[in-house]
Parts: sequence; C-alpha cells; structure tokens
Amino acid sequence: MKAVILCGGTGTRLKEETEFKPKPLVKIGNMPILWHIMKIYSHYGVKEFILCLGYKGEMIKEYFLNFEQLANDFTLNLRSKESKIMHHNNNALDDWKIHFVDTGQNTMTGGRIARVQHLLKDDEDFFLTYGDGLASINLEDLYNYHKKKGKILTLTATPFRSQYGIVEINKGMITSFKEKPHVNGRMNGGFFVCNKKIFGYLSRDESCIFEEEPMKKLTKDNELAAYELNDFWYAMDTPKHLKELNDLWEKDHKWKVW
Repeated sequence: MKAVILCGGTGTRLKEETEFKPKPLVKIGNMPILWHIMKIYSHYGVKEFILCLGYKGEMIKEYFLNFEQLANDFTLNLRSKESKIMHHNNNALDDWKIHFVDTGQNTMTGGRIARVQHLLKDDEDFFLTYGDGLASINLEDLYNYHKKKGKILTLTATPFRSQYGIVEINKGMITSFKEKPHVNGRMNGGFFVCNKKIFGYLSRDESCIFEEEPMKKLTKDNELAAYELNDFWYAMDTPKHLKELNDLWEKDHKWKVW
C-alpha cells in the first residue's frame, strides 16, 4: 500500500517557521515532522509515499534529494577524482520510494488528493494523512478495521480537547476550573484509509475541500467509518505546539514506534 501525505498548505499559524520553509519541514528534534510521519508508516511496512506538494514544495524536493548528506556528517574532498564525499557516521537511508507531485499553490485538500489519482490507479486502498500530525497509532489495526467495516473511507477519531480552560459558574462564582479539558465528542485525527472509490467524491478543482462536501456526502451515503484512537495524538499548528512536541521528543516521544 501507498501513503498519501498532504504537504501543500501554508501553515499560517506557524508563520515564524513557515515564512521560510513548508510546514512539513519544521523540525521535531533534528528531523522534519514529515520524516517522523513517514517513519511511523515505514514501521508498519508502508514504504511508498506520494507527497502532495504546494507551498514551497521545491524545498521538500531538495531536502530528500540531499537527504544522505543532511543525515550524516561528511568530509568533502574537492580534489578527488573518485568519491568526493566520505560519510563519517553513515546513517542508513530508509528503503522508501517517494513520489513528489506539485498539486498547486492554492489547491485545497480534496483537489490535492484528486490530482494524485494517476499514481493510485492500481491500488484498492491507500493511506492518507496530513503533513503536520503525529500519533502512536497502530496502522495495521487501522487497516484491518477499515477492511472489516467495508466502507469507502475510515477516519481516525481522537478525543476532543478544548484549547481553552472551561469554567463552571454558580451565582456569579466559579465552582470549578479545568485547563484544556477533554469534552464529550471526537474529532478528525487525520489518519485515514481510503478505498479507490473515494475519487468519485472528489474533484481536481482547487476549491475542493476534502473535509467539507466530500465527507458530508460520504456520511450521507453511510460510507464514512470511525476508528477510535485513545492513545497519543498531536497536531502541530502553533509555536506552542511546536515547543511541546520538541519537549516530548526529548522526554517521552510517544509516537516513536520505530
């Protein structure tokens, strides 16, 4: 199976970083968040990726074209007629096949997915995710659940957690305060499994937003299944999120299954 990763957004809420690089290249530890996501999939045997590029997509191409040098210390011998580069630590490269597809600067999520259909024509199912979210998710379990439900799309549903503190009030006095509480309900956690029939719900038009009309139509047609994830999940949207993920990487990197 292949994994499609949406890498084209501008990441405006993380402008301090994304003004100079695409969001998937923002680093957690010393590696881009995109690398962390791909390592999760690779651990479960998914080693072919389709990157839907847009904003500063050329930087993602350049990063992987130069990946061996970026991942290792090396000595460069400008006079050598043979090998000019000697790697010191020689970190092994992952056995990945990566398709880089420019899906447009301003294309929305649904349009980006539709524009890589030609690379998925022989696939019954494929994984799909965003280039800014991490989770301790068992992708084998997710796929087995998708096959068991037999629906066109399976969405990973994570517990909803408010970004704001919630208070309870009685007679003008606060009786309880909960900082960033979990509340009833679940939200889109961004790790999907798609059947090829999904393309019947999408358009190559740049205004097609996957999370809007396509998902509403799938819901109406009883073709959207929910895989409930209760383990670690985190999306990197703001500088605060970036700091928290880097802190977690140093202390307790829950998503590191490799």
